[in-house]
Amino acid sequence: MAPAPKHRENLVAAATALFRRQGYAATGLAEILAESGAPKGSLYHYFPDGKEAVGEAALRWAAESMGAKMLALADASPDPRDFIEAYARYAAADMQGSGFREGCALATVTLEATPQSERISSASRDAFAGWVRILARSLRRAGMAPERALELGEFIVSSFEGALILARVRQDSGPILRVAKELVRVVDTELQPRSV
Repeated sequence: MAPAPKHRENLVAAATALFRRQGYAATGLAEILAESGAPKGSLYHYFPDGKEAVGEAALRWAAESMGAKMLALADASPDPRDFIEAYARYAAADMQGSGFREGCALATVTLEATPQSERISSASRDAFAGWVRILARSLRRAGMAPERALELGEFIVSSFEGALILARVRQDSGPILRVAKELVRVVDTELQPRSV
């Protein structure tokens, strides 16, 4: 009898949490299995290619989860400046809630496993591109030209990823909130000022 699909979800969620907390290289398959509570056979059933396949699945799952959160924030905040501020509050609270022990799974795994792993490189490219598109969509809705919206979306993602690293190192969510403040100023220079 084939393992239940929930075991795959549990394995991916466990891998993502471990990668966020301790990184890709420091996380072994036995640890992922133990954290997930899934039977041993399910790991090899769903991921016959081993850790690299688990890493790819974890990145895609993390990217989809964060993308859904970003879309919800963007829909609740039609002005991209409000969206940036809402995302910063969310990211700062998430980082603080983990005691600054958990960073972005995507950044952690990408830095450790690319370009050596094409599977992880591909998942990382897709994930970051998706996040950039979400930001670009918000900027376009506010009147920004499509090409400029993509450029600025990439800048915003890059800025937040750096801020998350600084926040974790300093054990202080301040860098995330300060980056958001500066990003809002950048967006202000390109869009009509917000009405007070």
